[in-house]
Amino acid sequence: MQRRGVPRAPRSGTVRLLLSALVVALLAGCTAGPSLRPPVVENEGPPPQQLPGVGRSVPLPPLVEPKSPRVQWSDCDEVTRARLGDPPAAAEFRFSCSRVNATLDAPDLPTRGVKRISVLKAGSGPIPLVVINDVDGEPGTLFAARLAAKLPPELLQRFSLVGVDRRGTGESDAVRCVPDDVREQLIGHDPAATEVEPLLDAARKAGQQCSISLENEQGALDSWRTAGDLEELRDQLGVDHLHALARGEGARVLTAYASRYTDRVGRFVLDGAPDPAPDAALVQEGVAAGLQATFDAFGVDCATRGCPLGSDATTALDDVTSRLRDTGDATFGPAQALYAVAAGLAQRDRWPELADAIASARGGDTARLAAFVEPIVQESRSVPSRLDATLATRCNDTLSRLSVDQTNKVINDLRVKYPVFGPIAAQQLAWCGPWPVRREPLPEPGAAGTPPVLVASTAADPVTPEQGTARAAAQMPSAVRVAWQGAGHGALASPCVADAVRAFLLDGRVPHDGTLCPT
Repeated sequence: MQRRGVPRAPRSGTVRLLLSALVVALLAGCTAGPSLRPPVVENEGPPPQQLPGVGRSVPLPPLVEPKSPRVQWSDCDEVTRARLGDPPAAAEFRFSCSRVNATLDAPDLPTRGVKRISVLKAGSGPIPLVVINDVDGEPGTLFAARLAAKLPPELLQRFSLVGVDRRGTGESDAVRCVPDDVREQLIGHDPAATEVEPLLDAARKAGQQCSISLENEQGALDSWRTAGDLEELRDQLGVDHLHALARGEGARVLTAYASRYTDRVGRFVLDGAPDPAPDAALVQEGVAAGLQATFDAFGVDCATRGCPLGSDATTALDDVTSRLRDTGDATFGPAQALYAVAAGLAQRDRWPELADAIASARGGDTARLAAFVEPIVQESRSVPSRLDATLATRCNDTLSRLSVDQTNKVINDLRVKYPVFGPIAAQQLAWCGPWPVRREPLPEPGAAGTPPVLVASTAADPVTPEQGTARAAAQMPSAVRVAWQGAGHGALASPCVADAVRAFLLDGRVPHDGTLCPT
């Protein structure tokens, strides 16, 4: 496939992103309200001001039913329900599965090779709506199955959700290249440690083993080529335009698709988006700020509900990490506890469960808290660890590599600015140090001629912080942003945002850029 990406022009200087309340044109039910916005974080790149509407004159493509689709669906309802576990999927949904063969397209083998992509259909609406999740989150097939029960019912009368396990994840030839003990070391490095060498050593081992195990596939695990998988899926679904919804980091796949296949972009919804700024250290500082802001919101929610942590969730978490540090448990230490909390913060509907898990760990029983981090580090024959594909995709999606001294400095700086989550956010910068640097230019986050794209941001988001999402939207010529003043990963939990998404996808109504959703 011909590549149409253009190298991003270098940027210099640092600008301050002011996270202030937006003057808005309100959707029905959207009014002013209290802010949960995280602290200001400086970063490189343009300020979050909407660029001139180059693509605004391009109308949203109409909803047209598929013509001669070639995807062969087969019933997988029972298997999918078993994979989903608790809570069980709604009885009214039936699930079908298939596999699509896409081109591997490795850097050294362009347009060659085959990659099998697993897809799942939820619902019976005639128009396919492709669903992409974060690479470190639940596989897209399962995410779509759960999402089906949360979307407005009228949406599922017109659309069927087509969840995609991104290449290297879930059942799409999942990446399995990092040894178990190395995986534990990557996320087990004590955030209080002043010596970073053990973490860098684990990153080197991971990179070496993945290079051996993956061979030519190593450089083919990225968002650019995942966009190519979606183009193959679009063609086999029998539609002229790809209609899609991506959560969080999955938005990078859709923006790459817009760069590669601009004339085939349909109705795109980005529920959060990663910061496109080139400085990886400052991007991770934004993640640390987002984690802290979300934890603060979690603490308020916890106190309001009268949860077992009382009115001071921070002290409770400090007690947990101090206890784990004192016991010296190599399998579940303070770093694993913080990663577990971060995973729980991203799942807004599991906050009560997270509060109970922290309370149990405070009393010495860490099993419930450890369950939040298990999908990242543990694997079985049927369920791969999510860390391996995350490592490969993240490292292939960035050109940034830090030296030992730079890594140490960032960790120490973020430890001061964000004592709870700063170190684990900064430590992830070490993971890509030994990974081969991408030889191709990164795709631009938007392209002229793209129809309007709805971008939803969340004030306190622990995965794709609002300031990064705002910056991403600012670089998309046709983006319109709806800002939810809530907390958690993704804004679809907001009735106001859900209504805007419904109107956009179903009726083609484009919201005003800067619409504010307090609830």
